[in-house]
Amino acid sequence: MYAIIAGAGKVGRNLARELSSKDHEVTLIESSRACYVASEEEFEHAIQYGDATELWVLERAGIQRADLVIAVTGDDEDNILVCQVAKEKYLCERVIARVNNPRNHDHFRLLGIQPAVSATDLILRLIEHEVPRYGLVHLLALEEERLEIIELEVAADAPTVGERVSDIALPEGSLIISVLREGSGFVPKPDTVIAAGDEVLLVLDPGLEDSITSYFSANGQHASI
Repeated sequence: MYAIIAGAGKVGRNLARELSSKDHEVTLIESSRACYVASEEEFEHAIQYGDATELWVLERAGIQRADLVIAVTGDDEDNILVCQVAKEKYLCERVIARVNNPRNHDHFRLLGIQPAVSATDLILRLIEHEVPRYGLVHLLALEEERLEIIELEVAADAPTVGERVSDIALPEGSLIISVLREGSGFVPKPDTVIAAGDEVLLVLDPGLEDSITSYFSANGQHASI
């Protein structure tokens, strides 16, 4: 695989190292002269100096044959532009963008730039996972596949406590894929009985969150997110 990485900051350099260690071909593009000079000794021919938003810079890096373009600069507008050009002009099928400001996430989504990764959002998800008062945790959203993976903690008086998985009539488009109980996870069988305190992972179609939470929250009420 040949990958072009726009941005040779800490994220870009670490990605380049990891991909290279797995025998992938990588080219870094960096617009800061100081950053380029600091990285040149390590990456040698695998780093180029220039602005990745300029077509001639991307073409010099060989974007015509790139299998993957990753934009991880510190500027969201640049990351959007690099990915748009890669997809629309050079027909690169796979792009990944860094979102520096989580408020810009919707802009990436509306422009079809996915996956767009926000470190802030990832940390918030971890916080939600560790704070019990959050009843529902979004673990993963697969935009193109139109699927979500969520986690719910089963309340003591939830309607599904004591029910077998096969007897729980979940809405169409949802499926229990894992249960975490007393620190151990397992794939439930049809005769697995749901217990209070279980952490249930489900895959579902977008928009089903409200109807799903009522199965696992107290007295069948929607969880407070």
